[in-house]
Amino acid sequence: QVQLVESGGGLVQAGDSLRLSCVVSGRTSDSFAVGWFRQAPGKEREWVATITWDLGRTDYADSVKGRFTLSRDNAKSMTFLQMNSLRPADSAVYYCADQSYSTGPRGADHWGQGTQVTVSL
Repeated sequence: QVQLVESGGGLVQAGDSLRLSCVVSGRTSDSFAVGWFRQAPGKEREWVATITWDLGRTDYADSVKGRFTLSRDNAKSMTFLQMNSLRPADSAVYYCADQSYSTGPRGADHWGQGTQVTVSL
């Protein structure tokens, strides 16, 4: 069974940076990418970014493009979300998720427990 564990969240000030990590275990042959999503209080979960395991191709939501960078370490089965120039609007619980060929790059089959990111003014 695919399991994901996020870490690295915290409380920072606007303009600061944070690096989130996600460890993935139990990947299957159908796992082709890891997606990061976030959910703020009272809002629906939104997709943030995706990185493929094979070539490391990335895709970002417009709201984070140019500020967030997603990378991966295949040997350790980990992905890293580097978040720079953080804004209060980035405050949310961040989730990493296993993305398969059946879910596509905007859906997910398995989710981590989430890590809280809070950005203050």
